[in-house]
Amino acid sequence: MRYIFAIWAAPLVLFWGWYFLSIYDMHFGYWMLSRRFNLAIFELYGEILGIDPATIPWLMAKAFFFDTLVILAIWAFRRRKQIAERVRVLRARYSSAESAPSV
Repeated sequence: MRYIFAIWAAPLVLFWGWYFLSIYDMHFGYWMLSRRFNLAIFELYGEILGIDPATIPWLMAKAFFFDTLVILAIWAFRRRKQIAERVRVLRARYSSAESAPSV
């Protein structure tokens, strides 16, 4: 499962790292991190897709969020027995007579 997390996280880190460095024009002398390159790339994607280039980062964020939910659902399904046991322990701890408020 850790390999799946790594494969999932790598594009997130690469894309958002590039996006935020380039949108704030912190290019460190590297032309691919310049704001001008960022705007040109999103302008190109916008022309190809036929949409406003300003909406592309939000579409990417929505897609990454959905992917995150899918990965977390797979992880929770694989760990469902351990999660259920933790819930049972917590429920027993907080619903016992010992934890009831004294009057």
